[in-house]
Amino acid sequence: MDYLVSVVEHLDAETGTGPREIKYGVLHLQAAAEVLLKSRLLREHWSLVFSDPAKATSEKFAASDFNSCGTDAAVERLRNICGLDISKKDAAALKDLGKDRNALQHYGLTHSAEAVESRAGAVLDFLLRFLDAELLPLLDETERDSIKDDMTRVRSGLHSINGFVTERMNRLRANELKGTTDSLLPCSVCGQWALAVIPNGAHCHFCTTDVSAEELAAAFQEFDPGHPANECPQCCASTMACFAFMDGPGDEWFYCFTCQARYKPDELAGCTGCGRLWPHGREGEGTTQTLCDDCRRRIEDEELASRW
Repeated sequence: MDYLVSVVEHLDAETGTGPREIKYGVLHLQAAAEVLLKSRLLREHWSLVFSDPAKATSEKFAASDFNSCGTDAAVERLRNICGLDISKKDAAALKDLGKDRNALQHYGLTHSAEAVESRAGAVLDFLLRFLDAELLPLLDETERDSIKDDMTRVRSGLHSINGFVTERMNRLRANELKGTTDSLLPCSVCGQWALAVIPNGAHCHFCTTDVSAEELAAAFQEFDPGHPANECPQCCASTMACFAFMDGPGDEWFYCFTCQARYKPDELAGCTGCGRLWPHGREGEGTTQTLCDDCRRRIEDEELASRW
């Protein structure tokens, strides 16, 4: 709880969050996450906090003479052994926090302060929910009373961080993002729906991150294997993916991050020659055979050659 109090003090938007405040806010948030996750593992069994539970001994545990598991392993054990429901979103937020912590400790601030604070707010929100559901009910009344004031301070701090995010997003929606909801995506860096697609990539108006078309296509392949990047029929770049923009939930488009060409899913079909996605025409209720330009030219050349 002392770590969490330190986090909200360092990330208090009202007192200002410079590079030093961001650094120690993230370092202490990572420490808090590790301690709280492992505290829940300890409630299950002390051996689960060892990096290798098979080598755990009560003597080493009593002497604190062992290597403990990392955050990723703790999340996996809480899910698989303790049966806790930790969402993919929360697990990803914890993983991003670990990356931010390592970058800040060794290289300094590698993302904008706005991005780091937004990501930290997501983890802090998870940890408070985790405390409420998995740790506070296991404490006795005296223990709960001893951290009551700290919990109040931390909840107030989360409200301040979320207030900063809300205020910034409201300003952006009234200005830079006005009328752009049909071209907005969630930013992989700060998590806000402020990533506006532009030719050859996208720009996040919340954390000022610029993402190339290739990086976006790779991200969609990594996070949504069912919708891999495809070659665009218009510019031939392999940066076209299928997804839904902010405007119109559930309405998916095939969109090229390079040239901004977009197609409704029923406007494309696999080329019967090579399988590449290609616009197809319709005749009555049926659909004509779909051939891309390359396959059409190849067939025409083969037919011409056969006549000679």
